[in-house]
Amino acid sequence: MVAKINSAQIIGLKTDIIEVEVDINRGLQSFSIVGLPDKAVAEAKDRINSAIKNSGFKAPQKGNKKVIVSLAPANIRKEGSSFDLAIALGYLYAAGEIKFQTKGKIFIGEMALDGKLRPINGALLIVQKAKEKGFTEVYLPEENANEAALIHDITVYPCYSLEQVTNHLSPELGDGDDGEGKSVLSPKIEPAPKTKITFKKDLNNTDFSEIRSQQTAKRGLEIAAAGGHNVAMYGPPGTGKTMLARAFTGIMPPLNIDQIIEVTGIHSATGSLDTELITEPPFRSPHHTSSYVSLVGGGAWPKPGEITLAHRGVLFLDEFPEFDKKVIEALRQPLEDRVISVARARSSINFPASFLLVAALNPCPCGFKGSRVKDCTCTQAQIQKYSRKVSGPIIDRIDIWLDVPQIRHEELSSKAPAGESSEKIRSRVLSARAKQNKRFEDIKNISTNGEMGAKELKKYAPLTNSSTKLLNDSAKRLNLSARAYHRIIKLARTIADLDNSNDIQDQHLLEALQYRPKNIFE
Repeated sequence: MVAKINSAQIIGLKTDIIEVEVDINRGLQSFSIVGLPDKAVAEAKDRINSAIKNSGFKAPQKGNKKVIVSLAPANIRKEGSSFDLAIALGYLYAAGEIKFQTKGKIFIGEMALDGKLRPINGALLIVQKAKEKGFTEVYLPEENANEAALIHDITVYPCYSLEQVTNHLSPELGDGDDGEGKSVLSPKIEPAPKTKITFKKDLNNTDFSEIRSQQTAKRGLEIAAAGGHNVAMYGPPGTGKTMLARAFTGIMPPLNIDQIIEVTGIHSATGSLDTELITEPPFRSPHHTSSYVSLVGGGAWPKPGEITLAHRGVLFLDEFPEFDKKVIEALRQPLEDRVISVARARSSINFPASFLLVAALNPCPCGFKGSRVKDCTCTQAQIQKYSRKVSGPIIDRIDIWLDVPQIRHEELSSKAPAGESSEKIRSRVLSARAKQNKRFEDIKNISTNGEMGAKELKKYAPLTNSSTKLLNDSAKRLNLSARAYHRIIKLARTIADLDNSNDIQDQHLLEALQYRPKNIFE
């Protein structure tokens, strides 16, 4: 008898539903797994043999029989250990050890040699896909149950071991029937309750009230958070750029339900989920020595990089010009399209990349160009080489450029309040976001002013005749590109939202113009 059990896998961020077929024939003892398995899948036969034996059943590798496991569709590469549970159950079903209704059920989980189930990556995405495909029950390791139970209208069964699963699935005598002569299964595993989302702020974040001076930078970061605008901070070392960036997530709005599922699913699939759920915007801060692949994603079989892990959150690039030029230029597509396409010879895939870029940089290699406390030691050639690392197209894609100057020592020692708290600033950001949510409620894939295209600008950010003349005159004087021109209007729309203004006024445009870069490296 051929047993057919459904399982699933994650490759990159793509979920594939895999049918596990098990056939047992007479012949010399063998156990084969076919269907393009990788090393982890091929080694499953040894794990499964021990797990079945230690769960009280007859081991597959005992006796003269030929066991063939086929993972279909056969043209898709199979990787990882998520098929262990399905293969073990398929073998027991084919061998006549257990019998149950397989329709509508998916089984995922790695097995230890004693039959215990170990957690896997990507459980949330697998359950989400299972629901889309019409499955009604998912059996998975206990450790994955909380994230999986975020998905409604599908039953999640947290499982401890193979023995527990077989006891749950196998019908027991005396339970009666369902009225049609079919055995009723005795439930041995309780379905996981639907996960309740608790929003917890990261108490380790720096608060804006702890940062002295830099009121202009704080104002710029407030606008960036309110409208989803990319921002860069430049100035000498030790002026608070990194502190401001780390405080920035404290004024960002929390993720909504759909975003929580999306972001948690991404981090679960990549194995970087260190909490049960991600409810606040993620903050990713890769080192400037990070490689192109680690930031963008890739590999022979493409996997997500830091850009995708920062989806719906913040990507902080400290010492921005010190990154490899190829890495910096790779930001062009995701900053514009909010998605990154990774193409390789074997496969290609699109990864989500709707993040807010926060860059920090010094004005020169030594960092003290323009400093009031120390002279710059760089030559003009060094400054030019340094400045060429950040190209015009990248500068154009950053909406807000903030000068973070040296702080006077008297301000550092002052006992006066340093400024508003992050919570107070966040309340204004939430108010501005609420206006944008209402504005774009009928538009798919747009929720902030920073995501507007030319079509949306014309409808939702119209300018008066005087404002249009002001912007056109400024654009000619500053030699702005078409992209920078539109980004200033988006920025002015956000400033108007923070000002509770329905229309963009001249003062909103003037403030937006102040955030364009001003000879940073010259």
